Amino acid sequence: MAGPAALLVSIGHQAGALRTLRAAAAPHPPRSPPQPSHTETSGTGGSGPVWRSPGEETEMSEPGGAEEPEEERKAAGKSRKEGEESGDPSPPSPERLVRRGTLRETALRSKMSRLVEATSRLVQVEETLLLPLLQQHPLPLLPKDSIEFRNICSHMALQREGQQFERDLHEAHQCLKTIIEKLICSLAVFPSDSYIPVQSALRQILQNLLAV
Repeated sequence: MAGPAALLVSIGHQAGALRTLRAAAAPHPPRSPPQPSHTETSGTGGSGPVWRSPGEETEMSEPGGAEEPEEERKAAGKSRKEGEESGDPSPPSPERLVRRGTLRETALRSKMSRLVEATSRLVQVEETLLLPLLQQHPLPLLPKDSIEFRNICSHMALQREGQQFERDLHEAHQCLKTIIEKLICSLAVFPSDSYIPVQSALRQILQNLLAV
């Protein structure tokens, strides 16, 4: 298969991948907020717990259970001091973990957005610029990479998140990069300068795809 026919097949697979990518990039449905428990009541006449002030709780506690023994307080203080002197790294704070998660999610959304935009732009350039050119000067093009790209995107859409999703996203980027680079190299054999606008458009797509 060569020329326009092969390109049309490739465009079909890329268009299918684009639809899958757009669906995968859609926002997740909002999670249902946790429902409040109905077993707790604040009244004094019901069967639920009765809330008291800290002073009242101390008065109601059993002897020996309200205060920590002096020896245990000294031992706990000594243990904390030894931990501080040993230089043991403290676990990351919840705020830092949230910030890391937010930055990671932002980076993934940016990478997905660039992949969707590059795929959409590639299909447009192939249909409007490259296809008419191949009508005059057929090239031996194979849709193998476009089939692989569609399959990777389909697998990625099933993951939605997690390490496998990130690996699939990286592979999709690399596969689309290979498709564009092969097209640019193939156009270099054209006998005239008619391929220059197409090459320029493809290089711009590649640059936007790889932008950090």
